Amino acid sequence: MGSLPAADKPLPALRYPPARRDDDIVDDYHGVTVPDPYRWMEELESEEVKEFVEAQAAVADAVLSTCADHRGRLRGQLTALFDHPRYRAPFKRAGSYFYLHNPGLQPHSALYVQHGLGAGGEPDVLLDPNTFSDDATVSLAMFGVSHDGEHLAYGTSASGSDWVTIRVMRVRDRRHLHDEICWVKFSAIAWTRDGKGFFYSRFPAPKNDGAPLGSGIKTSVNLNHEVYYHFLGTDQSEDLLCWEDPDHPKYIYTPEVSEDGKYVILSVAETSEPVNKLYYCDLSALPDGLEGMKGNHGNAMLPFVKLVDEFEAYYALIANDDTQFTFLTNKNAPKYKLSRVDVNEPHSWMDILPEDEKAVLESACAVHGDKLLVNYLSDVKYVLQMRSLVTGELLHDIPIDIGSVNGISGRRDDSEVFIEFASFLTPGIIYRCDVSKETPEMNIYREISVGGFDRTDFEAKQVFYPSKDGTKIPMFIVSKKSIVLDGSHPTLLYGYGGFGMNMTPHFSVTRIVLMRNLGFVSCIANIRGGGEYGEDWHKAGSLANKQNCFDDFIAAGEFLVSAGYTNPSRLCVEGASNGGLLVAACINQRPDLFGCALAHVGVMDMLRFHKFTIGRAWTCDFGCSEKEEEFHWLIKYSPLHNVRRPWEKGHRRQQYPSTMLLTADHDDRVVPSHTLKFLATMQHVLCTSVKESPQTNPIVARIDRKSGHGCGRSTQKIIDEAADSGKKEKGEGEREKGASRVGAPAPKVTEAELARRREDERLRLEREAEAAKKRAARTAEEEEYERVVLVANTNRDDSIIEARSVDEAIARMSLVDSEGALPADKHPERRLKASFKAFEEAELPKLKEEKPGLTLNQYKDMIWKLWKKSPDNPLNQSDDAFLLNCRISKTSKWVRTSSDAHGLNVWEMISFSL
Repeated sequence: MGSLPAADKPLPALRYPPARRDDDIVDDYHGVTVPDPYRWMEELESEEVKEFVEAQAAVADAVLSTCADHRGRLRGQLTALFDHPRYRAPFKRAGSYFYLHNPGLQPHSALYVQHGLGAGGEPDVLLDPNTFSDDATVSLAMFGVSHDGEHLAYGTSASGSDWVTIRVMRVRDRRHLHDEICWVKFSAIAWTRDGKGFFYSRFPAPKNDGAPLGSGIKTSVNLNHEVYYHFLGTDQSEDLLCWEDPDHPKYIYTPEVSEDGKYVILSVAETSEPVNKLYYCDLSALPDGLEGMKGNHGNAMLPFVKLVDEFEAYYALIANDDTQFTFLTNKNAPKYKLSRVDVNEPHSWMDILPEDEKAVLESACAVHGDKLLVNYLSDVKYVLQMRSLVTGELLHDIPIDIGSVNGISGRRDDSEVFIEFASFLTPGIIYRCDVSKETPEMNIYREISVGGFDRTDFEAKQVFYPSKDGTKIPMFIVSKKSIVLDGSHPTLLYGYGGFGMNMTPHFSVTRIVLMRNLGFVSCIANIRGGGEYGEDWHKAGSLANKQNCFDDFIAAGEFLVSAGYTNPSRLCVEGASNGGLLVAACINQRPDLFGCALAHVGVMDMLRFHKFTIGRAWTCDFGCSEKEEEFHWLIKYSPLHNVRRPWEKGHRRQQYPSTMLLTADHDDRVVPSHTLKFLATMQHVLCTSVKESPQTNPIVARIDRKSGHGCGRSTQKIIDEAADSGKKEKGEGEREKGASRVGAPAPKVTEAELARRREDERLRLEREAEAAKKRAARTAEEEEYERVVLVANTNRDDSIIEARSVDEAIARMSLVDSEGALPADKHPERRLKASFKAFEEAELPKLKEEKPGLTLNQYKDMIWKLWKKSPDNPLNQSDDAFLLNCRISKTSKWVRTSSDAHGLNVWEMISFSL
């Protein structure tokens, strides 16, 4: 990016490898002809595609090798910070606790079991995924422990594939049964309460497909999902087919067994849209149980009852009391609510926790009989409450820091709940909450510590900026403390904006290293298309409204530049999957705004995505090119079809930012063809088809081997990718000053090249000067206000020093007059600090006694709220009393800021910090 430190050595003049264009491939979409010259790249197993991938890898290596020293240092910094113990919240089965743990740099977290949390309970490794393969490419994809804690069923994935193979282990002696279940995909493991087996979902085995499971080359559409029940100790061929629906081959089924073990509930989806049908089967009503269904009825399917048979809303089971079921739903409630129905009266639904006007109901967990732990999202900040499962009545607010609740573990027969928390500057805390008491007690069970990381070096805040249509968009900004907003900071902007997914605060080793070692500012924009404000916010960024996502993200970049955080040459954008689409569309639309772009596993061909694996499920958010109206939405922003030469419309030297496209050879969710076709198109349109192209910023791809869409990657693969991406961000250092055209030795610098560089430098200086001018500019209203306050006020005391800003006021409060510096008890600023410190020292022991188990940050937040209202706070005393306490002589000087005239409390001007 622009003016970051230079690479270790000059970039070679890149020569992009040729990619065959088949101009005979042209599709007709509702009368519009669209060429697809790289269609052959959809045949991922072909030799031609493999050769193209190898050639592109060589180009990327040539670029990245110029920063070898930087990469080595960055990898070392990442490795050091990754080397810390990580835990997930435990869950309880039959008196034993199970949890995932990684002591530091192991490729994968292992599954542990601990018999009791008291002094006698020692953790023991139950299952170690690091033993699954020699190269750490086989990972633990899913698992489930039987209700009696006797058996573990777990699924493994090879090379990050979505295809899973399930095996079974006996917990007490770690002995594996002979059970092996294949062709599982998009499934759960739902044990029956008797522990004799479990429900799962699978697709039929591909016909005449000689490739092994997880080979990563199966791009065909997945159809005809089925639900089976597996009996322990039997072959998969003997499994009971519980449900299929050949009339609806696109349906996806997720089975779940109610906590009382009486019912199996089937959630039925067709796309990724938050709507589903609900079927249920009363297992207790089967005359001879599941075994009888298999043996006596010719493998007949279970008698499911269709409770909800329309795709009208989303339903998730929370709890049931016999025939009464409680669901989390968005039925007529875009911010979600809890509703109850008796399955014997399926048309009579009752709301027990209505939709909140502002906050989104994220989740609810039934615990300790009739209690309900609910989790709200309010302005992208989590709020925890304890409520009654019977009435929905609020019982208690549960204090928690600003951050993310990443998991809640508990059941109705448990008196304790584990809550997993993290934030931008908190690596992780697991709380153990005793819900049996009248007032729930939150105690820290585990707190993750990262060696070499000091959270006090950083600050995080939330801002709201206007998008193109005026909509206010929230964004988190994390950086080193007290950075100067001079437009000089390298900045990483991340976004997603799709499928109702929330981008909430989380701890990232990679971003900490970038901020601490390279001076980055890290930002996450909560753009439309996500679920941060409920289903309406999601719909405002999907289908015909998809352009809002790109407008919001572009506006985030413009805000960061205008606010002085960065400038376009130092602004890097990043996104993955749907976020990869976001990044690609935005650099197509505003190549001038960004200096670097990282697009991971992006959906780039918006006209054909539905033809591969599970892509059809995304039509709910994108639309489908087979429908004429939706085709016209898609063709306008599809990254593959909108690569344009920016110098033909704007300035003659305008070009795309340095771009790295990242994919994986075993990604069977967003198949690699998306990235390969987009890469070839960018290189052709911007570089190889143009003589002396202005496009000197590199366009390369990082294609990971034996990896998938992102799940199940080893720690080392995460570090390697972060090092390469970070190196790309850092290594774009002298892009305005250096050359880069594509391959062997660099050519001599010509007069034309020197002229181009001088022109680029002039434009860069103009942009920075314009940004500085905007930051320094004052509105007419501000100037008029200052004129009235500072000039027209003829009644003011001439001995009073007035200041226009808080910074100026603090500076003037530190002046030395003829009698020396103001003593601490008379200096306004120092007196405020001293008063607060004394108040904090007095209140902290009281709060620790009244509310044990909270973190220091929580105590300090509570003290701050008390301080703002306390009569001990000098700002709550009358002006005369405050000034009297500050007077030292007739020649004393006061300081007031112009902000005081607006009625603003100086302390309220401190930016919101996480």
